[in-house]
Amino acid sequence: MNPSFFQTQLENYKKGFPYLDILAAATTTRGIKVITETEAKEAIKKYIAFDGNIVKFVPASGAASRMFKDVFEARDLLARGKRIPEFSSINKFFTQVKNLPFYDEAWKSRSEKEVLDYILDKEGLNYGNSPKGQVIFHKYVNEYYNESRTALEEHLVEGAMSVKGKDNIVHIHFTISPEHQDSFQKLLIKVQDKYEKRYHCHYDISFSTQSTETDIIAVNPDNTPFLKEDGTLLYRPGGHGALLQNLNAIDADIIIVKNIDNVVNEKYLDETVKWKKVLAGELVQARIQVFEYLKNFEDYKKEGRLNEIKDYLSNAFCIDFTDINVVGKKNTLASMLLTKLNRPIRVCGMVKNEGEPGGGPFIILEKDGTTSLQILEGSQLSSEDPFTAKLLASATHFNPVDMICSITDYKGHKFDLSKFVDSQSGLISHKSYQGRELKAQELPGLWNGAMSNWNTMFIETPIITFNPVKKVVDLLRETHFVK
Repeated sequence: MNPSFFQTQLENYKKGFPYLDILAAATTTRGIKVITETEAKEAIKKYIAFDGNIVKFVPASGAASRMFKDVFEARDLLARGKRIPEFSSINKFFTQVKNLPFYDEAWKSRSEKEVLDYILDKEGLNYGNSPKGQVIFHKYVNEYYNESRTALEEHLVEGAMSVKGKDNIVHIHFTISPEHQDSFQKLLIKVQDKYEKRYHCHYDISFSTQSTETDIIAVNPDNTPFLKEDGTLLYRPGGHGALLQNLNAIDADIIIVKNIDNVVNEKYLDETVKWKKVLAGELVQARIQVFEYLKNFEDYKKEGRLNEIKDYLSNAFCIDFTDINVVGKKNTLASMLLTKLNRPIRVCGMVKNEGEPGGGPFIILEKDGTTSLQILEGSQLSSEDPFTAKLLASATHFNPVDMICSITDYKGHKFDLSKFVDSQSGLISHKSYQGRELKAQELPGLWNGAMSNWNTMFIETPIITFNPVKKVVDLLRETHFVK
């Protein structure tokens, strides 16, 4: 590990991370754009006409064990001769077990514990040791086909409908855990040909793993390095912010980011694909405008038209120049406008808050006196501050991790994404290791601090675009189980 990175981690534990200066929750009044049907059609046209390289980026290293946490707990109760609590989600699981996509008719002759053993253990489905991407999410029995699909397969289907290029190639990149790479590749060998024939495409599938160089040292409660029993230092993964390295290695003009568990039954896929294209089209339009300003910036400066650029940044990305001294000085304003323009761009779908977990969209005040749009987690905000608490309560939308990213500049060169990170937006939490208390640290989150210095646009999308499977019983929701 880089010694300076090591020392920085220790200093972060001692100093902590500062809370951000929030001005307002982003809403449809200011900060979140509402798209009309006419605008949606125009955006889709722009996306279809785009001739750059597009890659779908799917974080897929998550273990299915979290999804089956309640199943593990229920099995433990049954093994100890105890009953499953009446209002446990596992009761819903057993009541509707036939509706699960991986249901087996043989379960009829098995006890409840035997069913749970079969789901979790390697002698059965082995979901207790599998990545979430390899869990069967949907079952289809209709006039077209009779099959089951894993989460990975649903991303292949959605990719064929949303990111297929004019050459009929579908580029998809999955970030995975190294121990699961062989099983992912075996799954692809099994299913890829079927979907290529069905959707008349060719898949270009690539994988990467989270670099151990991004692991972060754990510390004791007094901020001294935590030592394992053998005297070696304990390192922990740096959270999803570590995936910025993986994203930075992608060779593309546009990257579409979506989590592995956020897929939908094909019955509802048309709406999901539509909004994916709308978001991408809005990004394409933003690229065109930003690149036009950058290519002709000196002309705008000479002609005294900098206010046009300033107004665009305000309207498109909520970047306002609140420092009067900066606004009043032509050279300073020009320099800042150029800096704000020449950055990666992301367009993020935002759904109405209906109680689901997820970061929220906010307008914050930056250290340079400008404002910006940010996706913030609760840990980045001071809930003890009355003003912040009021803003949190006023938030109307949340982040479903549905992003379209532009990572090349107006000359066609790739940005170094590591240069646009807010290093002071990490996370410190309290954990334990073999019964011993420790403090853990995460890097700035991928869609939080890791993209803090990007140009950001929020667009309202319908709730149908957000269908995560956090618990196994989520597969019984209408958008996953279709009668």
